Amino acid sequence: MSPELRTIIIMGVSGSGKSVVGRLLAQKLDAVFEDGDDFHPASNKAKMATGTPLTDDDRWPWYAVLRQRMEEMRHLTPVYILACSALKPIYREKLRAHDADAALRFVLLDGSRDLICSRMAARQGHFMPLSLLESQLATLEATPDLVRVSIDPTPKQIVEDIRQKLAAA
Repeated sequence: MSPELRTIIIMGVSGSGKSVVGRLLAQKLDAVFEDGDDFHPASNKAKMATGTPLTDDDRWPWYAVLRQRMEEMRHLTPVYILACSALKPIYREKLRAHDADAALRFVLLDGSRDLICSRMAARQGHFMPLSLLESQLATLEATPDLVRVSIDPTPKQIVEDIRQKLAAA
């Protein structure tokens, strides 16, 4: 992994495993992990819980908070790992701000609709209902700069794949 890499954003649709993979990767890299969902205002969580997708106007303040947090964490840890859907290039641009490619990498957890659907159906107590998966899949815009990783293997294997791909980048 490049010594310039300061922030890794684990991204993808709800149910792709961002939190599980992010926590495991942070353990392996001796990094700090946080889940972007924890920074949503209550109004966003309530809206999603009713099955209503967020608008960009709902998201902009949240992305500003996440970007501020990324900058704060650079003074506290060598590597910061953030789970955040970041489904559109414009969202990733808000998170990247002025960072060079070497300082911030986006890792897309990529999987089939059926696999993600089964994972979402099995989890308990999450504010994001299964009904919003289709809107997230429709919103996801993968770009060539993303480090794409399959979610078919076990979380430990996914983390190893991420480590190998980041080392090669």
